[in-house]
Amino acid sequence: MSGIFVIIAALGALIYLAYRGVSLLLLTPALAVLAVLASEGGPLLASYTQIFMEATGGFIIQYFPLFLLGAVFGKLMEVSGSARVLADGIIRRLGPSRAVLAVILSCAVMTYGGVSLFVVAFAVWPIASALFREAELPKVLIPATIALGAFTFTMTALPGTPAIQNAIPMPYFGTTPFAAPGLGLITGALMLGLGWGWLEYRARALGPGYGDDDTPAQARDTGSAPTLMIAGAPLVLVLVLNLAFTFVLIPSMDTSYLSQPEFGETDVGALRGVWSIIAALTLSSLVLVALNWARLAKGMSETLDAGAKDALKPIFNTASLVGFGAVIASLSAFALIRDWVVTVGGDNPLISLAIGTTLLAGMTGSASGGMSIALSTLGETYLEMGQAAGIAPELLHRVTAVATGGLDALPHNGAVITLLTICGLTHQQAYKDIAVVAVIIPLAALVVLIVLGTVLGSF
Repeated sequence: MSGIFVIIAALGALIYLAYRGVSLLLLTPALAVLAVLASEGGPLLASYTQIFMEATGGFIIQYFPLFLLGAVFGKLMEVSGSARVLADGIIRRLGPSRAVLAVILSCAVMTYGGVSLFVVAFAVWPIASALFREAELPKVLIPATIALGAFTFTMTALPGTPAIQNAIPMPYFGTTPFAAPGLGLITGALMLGLGWGWLEYRARALGPGYGDDDTPAQARDTGSAPTLMIAGAPLVLVLVLNLAFTFVLIPSMDTSYLSQPEFGETDVGALRGVWSIIAALTLSSLVLVALNWARLAKGMSETLDAGAKDALKPIFNTASLVGFGAVIASLSAFALIRDWVVTVGGDNPLISLAIGTTLLAGMTGSASGGMSIALSTLGETYLEMGQAAGIAPELLHRVTAVATGGLDALPHNGAVITLLTICGLTHQQAYKDIAVVAVIIPLAALVVLIVLGTVLGSF
């Protein structure tokens, strides 16, 4: 029991100190080593170099291309003006009477196309502010509206999304980004519909009026901006190419060489999803540059450099959480926790998979970090349990992805803190509605997903 207490204390310290702003790059190895020392007094240096760094490096090796290409694509969308044009176009076409839905959809279109949620928040905020002011809607609802469009259904539920949360399960379960598409669409529709309904209800309950306006909308220079069609073409291309590479091009390739030792003695099933996203983002970025050459050419080097740098902090933070999880998983007390988690839900591994992933995402304040810890420690176990229970790997994939999108949005989540800062609001003012649309409703949708998946299987 003392070992379990050490693990809980280490996770609690991680949440508290991360919330206080301590760097994860320093925090995770320090807490991991302290956990080893406090629980077993094991070899500290070996735990750091052979467990923590091995797991951290392995995650970076596997997923760095996705972080890098996603960040570069998002930066190109931002600098070219395409992100702003898309948001503005959707909002203006729906009009002030549908201001809430307009902001949700503008965020959803960009994040589903691969644009970073941080870029989306910065791009949509000034437009949402102007539209909410015009429609006399409360400013305090803007963060929750952006969160619903950027942090929920497009991040975890919709099939084909290039979000890292949809990519991480692929090598563990041998799936693609389009795993369980029918269930994903149903779950995503629930999150969108219930979240939109809540925000409309809150707007009526709060009454008309924008509130204190201490953050005036920024002036926008749209004279050199691309047309709506040009702005949206790269996003459409990401999805189309993702589909093409996943189901047509890569399966038609001769990949027998992957069985050789120098290629990891693997098969294309474990790599197809990652390869598809890499190819889709690369080609879409090239098309984006070609369509916006006049707007991007002058500062191309600086733009690409900024995009590449934007990828570094997210991947190293997430990878360090994976390293922390690997060290915790190596402790003898973790076996007791693991044995308990896999028994939750009885004969249905979907329940224990969902609970374990959700709790770890909440503890780390990171959807990708919590998922990575869960899968790196229990992924093989859940795959075996799923096979024994006749559950398709695609359903395991979708449940894992959706399960990360609930408790990850607790107050210490970095994206939540950034969003509130951008909007000039505090947790006390705006977090209640974020909690409803990004925590409570996604958890409810997860329950529906598990029930439908259990009864109907994967579709």
